[in-house]
Amino acid sequence: MHIGASMFFTDYSMSPAELGRALEERGFESVWAPEHSHIPASRRTPFPGGIDLPKRYYDCMDPFVSLTAAAAVTKTLRIGTGVCLVNQRDVIQTAKQVASIDQISAGRFLFGIGVGWNADEMENHGTVFESRAKLVRERIEAMKEIWTKSKAEYHGEMVNFDPIYAWPKPVTKPHPPVIVGGAFPQSARRAIRYGNGWIPIAGRAAYGDISVLMPKFHAMAREAGRDPSELPVSMFGGQEDLGKMKEWRDVGVERVVVSLESEKADTILPILDRWAAIIRGLAA
Repeated sequence: MHIGASMFFTDYSMSPAELGRALEERGFESVWAPEHSHIPASRRTPFPGGIDLPKRYYDCMDPFVSLTAAAAVTKTLRIGTGVCLVNQRDVIQTAKQVASIDQISAGRFLFGIGVGWNADEMENHGTVFESRAKLVRERIEAMKEIWTKSKAEYHGEMVNFDPIYAWPKPVTKPHPPVIVGGAFPQSARRAIRYGNGWIPIAGRAAYGDISVLMPKFHAMAREAGRDPSELPVSMFGGQEDLGKMKEWRDVGVERVVVSLESEKADTILPILDRWAAIIRGLAA
């Protein structure tokens, strides 16, 4: 099982380059950057975490810029969006950003995506909350056409464009893995329909117990004609507990991602050192 780490990169956190180097040195597999373009002052949408929205949500940097900085100073560390809000981004431009960062990182990019929860944030991007899942699906389908075809076109209900030329193409073939975040069963179904993996979050009631959900997820995949081995699970919200990590590994979780606070190195590095011991314990 792989261990990764995520951070809302801000102007008061460790820099992406600094964290990337620290993770690679300690045997972590990946670094992940979340996304919020902004937080509307209205704050009409409740935070699904069940508490006041943390400051880092207001302050986070663009994930593609952050991850490029991390990729530039590492050699093996994978870089991932955790998650990219596809429904708030232009589809053609996002396809180019994904292909570009996959090129720059020599094929190390993981495209974590989600449908989002902040309705008022989406509205400022012209996105209708109720149809956001369909919009994300069509945008991902359109991106796959752009990534894999020399002359791409897509004609859906919400995304529509005639043949275009768009380069670069990703290093990863046919394209970087699209890993779909969200709760069971809706997001699990999305992952099975058009993804290459699923991201549940530990510690939130809506997400349930992964030990119980994993057999259900695999059964859903087989019923849809997908091989469960082609849909690895990346569990976000890792617990600093070797026993729990072994338990998740034994039920089939491929990757656990640790959620780090937006803090400087003096706070974060001791946490990474403790996780490095867990990584060694998993490998033993």
